[in-house]
Amino acid sequence: MDIKISRLELRHWEHVRDIYEQGIRQGDATFEVSAPDWDVWDSTHLTCCRLVAALDGRVIGWAALSPVSERCVYQGVAEVSVYVDQERQGQGIGKRLLQALIAESERAGIWTLQAGIFPENSASLALHRSCGYREVGRRERIGKMGDRWRDVILMERRSPVIK
Repeated sequence: MDIKISRLELRHWEHVRDIYEQGIRQGDATFEVSAPDWDVWDSTHLTCCRLVAALDGRVIGWAALSPVSERCVYQGVAEVSVYVDQERQGQGIGKRLLQALIAESERAGIWTLQAGIFPENSASLALHRSCGYREVGRRERIGKMGDRWRDVILMERRSPVIK
């Protein structure tokens, strides 16, 4: 497979949103109930670290970072989002995206990447572990989806490059 990783741009948004919606419908990827419009998504993600994976010109996955805080002491800490088209999962696309995102985040001076993952999302937990993340805790019953309380596993990766 000749997958190309490139910068996520507005022209990719329709495909990015569709893949995000797939993850939302699946039920174990996010607390979100629908994908926002471009302006909201754009305003809540860092501009430096946004990637898409494309095959034959079609977006099949995306990854991006969100700031965890507005406080300057946390400027080097960001939260990761990685989504892969449901028809392409299990083919290493998420790993390629996450590895590329890690490299780009280090070039941008980000020293810690964190992820909040539902315990039921074993594929995402395994992906993050394979890219150097470690489990740092579990937030029990942190949020509700409908009538169901959900736990979130907190994972982080500290850059060995940024000292």
